[in-house]
Amino acid sequence: MASSRNIIVLLFFAFLSKTFSESIIQMHPVAHRANADDKGSGYYCESWRYSVETNDAGEWRNIPTRCIDFVKDYITGERYRSDLEIVAENSLDFVKNVTMIGDGKDAWVFDIDETLLSNVPYYATHGFGSQSFNEKSFNHWVGLAEAPALPASLRLYKELNQMGVTLILLTGREEFQRNATIKNLLDAGFSHWNKLLLRGPSDKGKPATTYKSEKRKEIENEGYTIHGCSGDQWSDLRGYAMGIRSFKLPNPMYYIP
Repeated sequence: MASSRNIIVLLFFAFLSKTFSESIIQMHPVAHRANADDKGSGYYCESWRYSVETNDAGEWRNIPTRCIDFVKDYITGERYRSDLEIVAENSLDFVKNVTMIGDGKDAWVFDIDETLLSNVPYYATHGFGSQSFNEKSFNHWVGLAEAPALPASLRLYKELNQMGVTLILLTGREEFQRNATIKNLLDAGFSHWNKLLLRGPSDKGKPATTYKSEKRKEIENEGYTIHGCSGDQWSDLRGYAMGIRSFKLPNPMYYIP
């Protein structure tokens, strides 16, 4: 009798398990199609941007065609500004809990483009990164020295300066662009940096990861402690001599290896 009851109980739970699992994993095909956006402004492009920001996508060259409008809406919308604010807040939360040496060697390394200065006015006329990069055209834009500051980054920059952190700017821009870069930075509200490092003749052709790692190592060799690095590209943050913490700003418009 007890054996019969055990068999009935086992059959009952097996039935419940099958029914419950099917109710979770089954999705009506029509409902699924209704929620997915085939035009690219829904799940696919959100997921694509996630893979880009986490570097799961690795090297990528072009924005998927169906995500061009998505990237435009993101870069020009509140979501981008909110994401930048969160990165700045996280950076400040970190540095406020750092024990400073206080000898002028407590450093923070900033990239410039899409980290301190925004080139969105340029990319707005070049498909928000969907068009092939034109070096001549971009260099002309840099020469105008009209890129606005990213407000969240400017706030972070100024607070770090007030805390006595040594500010070092490390950019992929070239040495011939130094004067325009200085003018643009000052006009946008940035000042009091300790170093402004640009690519020299010996840096030509180097991948950004290599170039920036070498420069950070030089900074460390001068006795600086790099408490933090801020950049919109993984090549700003990877390699060696990476500092104690890295903070990645969003950028789904382009990728620099």
